[in-house]
Amino acid sequence: MKFDNYMILEFPSRSCNESFARSAVACFAAQMDPTLEELGDIRTAVSEAVTNCIVHAYPNDYGMITLRCRILKDNVLDIVIKDKGIGIDNLEQARRPMFTTGGSDRSGMGFTIMESFMTAFEVTSAPGKGTTIHMRRKLQRRK
Repeated sequence: MKFDNYMILEFPSRSCNESFARSAVACFAAQMDPTLEELGDIRTAVSEAVTNCIVHAYPNDYGMITLRCRILKDNVLDIVIKDKGIGIDNLEQARRPMFTTGGSDRSGMGFTIMESFMTAFEVTSAPGKGTTIHMRRKLQRRK
């Protein structure tokens, strides 16, 4: 697929890197001149995806998270967040609102939030091989 610009980041699954990833994507997206609402939605979706990697993919250790952003035609921001962690045994169950394996301090709304804030959302996972979250957001063109 043809793209206008891209970035690839790789970082360890440390909680301090959640805000780094969120900010990096926001800075990259800024060249598309998004509205504040669009930027907030993108930041929230990235935050949820990276937090899932930190909390669920590598529950007892650190691992690597790869983040790729591309600017596609028609003003579409394409985001892929990938880990090589433990994977998800039952993806259908994990996508249900309020389901969590992260304990009582987790809301179980991560996938629901990501999907509601993006134009397109897909998650793939295999136990023992990791999880990939692919999100797209079509941004309004400002005059």
